[in-house]
Amino acid sequence: MDTLSELIRCPRCRARLKSDVGKIVCTNTDCLYASLGFERAGDQPVLIDFESSIFSRPNPGDPMLSVVPRVDRRRTLRNRIRDLFEGTNQTAVENSLAVRRALKSLSPAPKLLIIGGGGLGAGVTTFLEDSSIEVVATDVYASPNTQLLCDAHHLPFDDGMFDGVWVTAVLEHVLEPQVVVDEIWRVLKPSGVFYAETPFVQQVHEQAYDFTRFTASGHRWLFRRFEEIDAGVIRGMGTGAGLAWSVRYFVRALSSERMATLVSLPFFLLRHLDRFAHPRQQADAALGLFIWGRKSERSLTPKDMVAYYETQLAWSQNSPRSIGGRP
Repeated sequence: MDTLSELIRCPRCRARLKSDVGKIVCTNTDCLYASLGFERAGDQPVLIDFESSIFSRPNPGDPMLSVVPRVDRRRTLRNRIRDLFEGTNQTAVENSLAVRRALKSLSPAPKLLIIGGGGLGAGVTTFLEDSSIEVVATDVYASPNTQLLCDAHHLPFDDGMFDGVWVTAVLEHVLEPQVVVDEIWRVLKPSGVFYAETPFVQQVHEQAYDFTRFTASGHRWLFRRFEEIDAGVIRGMGTGAGLAWSVRYFVRALSSERMATLVSLPFFLLRHLDRFAHPRQQADAALGLFIWGRKSERSLTPKDMVAYYETQLAWSQNSPRSIGGRP
C-alpha cells in the first residue's frame, strides 16, 4: 500500500493525495477534493471524480458501483458447465506470456496496471504469479483482486507510471473509449506495452453500462497512437461463438434467460468449426478481438486505415489466428 500511495494522484487535477482524518484528500487547495475528499470501500480508496463520471456517489462503505452482481466464475457449477461448451480464453493466456516477456525487457521490476481487474480474467494469473511484477488492479467495484476503485476516463495516476496496461472486456463499457485509450497512453512509460480485448459481434451484456463495439480496423484506429505488435480474433470467439450468442439472445427475447442458456449451449460447439473458416471472413464477423502493442510517438493517419485492412487480408492468409501482426 505504501508503494500504491506513491503512484496514485487526484483523478480531477492529478495533484498528490494525502490522508486526513480518515479520508484521502487532494493536496491542491483549489481542487474540490481538497475539502470533499475521497471515500473508501473497505480498505480501498474510491478515486472517482463523481462530478464528471457516469457513476453516482455510492452510500458510505458500499463497495459496489457495477450494475451487474459479481461472482467468481470458477466457484459456480453453472459457470463450469458453461465453460465446457463456451470454452476458455486461451488466446489471452498465450498472449499474457508474450506481454510478460515484453514487460521484463523494459524493467527487472515492471509495474502493470490492470483496468477492470475485479475478476481474475484469463491471462491475469501469469502476472500475479510473477513476484517481480508489481500489479495494480482497478475496477468500479471492490474485490479481493483490486487495490483501488476508479473511472478509467480519469485514471488516478501521474504520467508515465506503468510499464504495461492490461484492459480486457472493458472498453465496450465506457462512454468514451478514445478518452480511456488516451489515458492508457498517458500513464504508460515510453515504449510501455498494452493488451486489450474488446467484443465486436456481441449483444448487450451489461445493461445500461454497455455502449460500443469495434471491428478489427476500428480497434486499430482506437489504438492509433501505439505501434501494433499483434492483433486478431480471440480463439473460440469467432463466427461460431457469435452465432451461439445470437441464438441465446433470440430465445431470451421470446422466453427467459434460463431457457436461452439451455437452448444456446449446444450452439457454442460451433466454435470448433471456426478453424475451417476463412480468416478474413471470420475477422469481419468475430465475437471478440484482441490487440496489443507499444506506446509510440507516431500516430496512424486516416489514410493508413485502408491499407491496414488490406494488410489484415494478407496476414490472415498466412495465419489462422493473427490478422494484424506477428502470428
